[in-house]
Amino acid sequence: MARLPRYALPGQPQHVIQRGNNRLPVFVDRADYGRFRHDLVAACARYGCAVHAYVLMTNHFHLLLTAPGRGALAKAMQSLGARYVAYFNRRHRRTGTLWEGRFRSVPIDCERYLFTCYRYIEQNPVRAGIVDHPAKYQWSSYHANALGKADPIVTRHERYLGLARGLDRLVLYRAICDVQFDSTTLDEVRSSIHAGWALGDRRFRDRVTSVTGRRAGPRFELRYYADRRHVV
Repeated sequence: MARLPRYALPGQPQHVIQRGNNRLPVFVDRADYGRFRHDLVAACARYGCAVHAYVLMTNHFHLLLTAPGRGALAKAMQSLGARYVAYFNRRHRRTGTLWEGRFRSVPIDCERYLFTCYRYIEQNPVRAGIVDHPAKYQWSSYHANALGKADPIVTRHERYLGLARGLDRLVLYRAICDVQFDSTTLDEVRSSIHAGWALGDRRFRDRVTSVTGRRAGPRFELRYYADRRHVV
């Protein structure tokens, strides 16, 4: 099966995920996490990408990332992979691929799903049963977004900045992030990742399809919306 083209949407946040080959660990200890963070900062700086939220799990990672131009996301991820895989293989005396295929990325509708994606990413260690609260997990953006700690990886999104000022913003963000997922919303996010569909309503997916030339949702959904546009 031919690979689907990447979504080329400069300035649009995307949910990025990459897993270890055969679901094996890609981070073994603190040194690995620290090196990946360093390489992520370097790759994003080189290609002008902004990471708004992230979590590094044992065998995969999630990013909420905005790229400035066509191809910037792919180049940043390629640079990150080249840097980190070389380090990991050398340090752990292994050879071959580290990742399970290409990274996945899907556009996020800022109006409806931006903070849903923030929550999904930063609550990941809780859903995995590693901790009972995001603040207890070291390798995520929760400490920057919810607690105000400095993190060289994180660039604040304008909608995050627009929540409030100063400490009030942190309080409001913590309240947002503490909301637990209902099964419907959780299924929406997971389906978006696995199927490669944009995370948003029909209008958003239709716009993404129009701009990128890549189908951003199920055929029946896009056809349904297209038909409705011609109804007076």
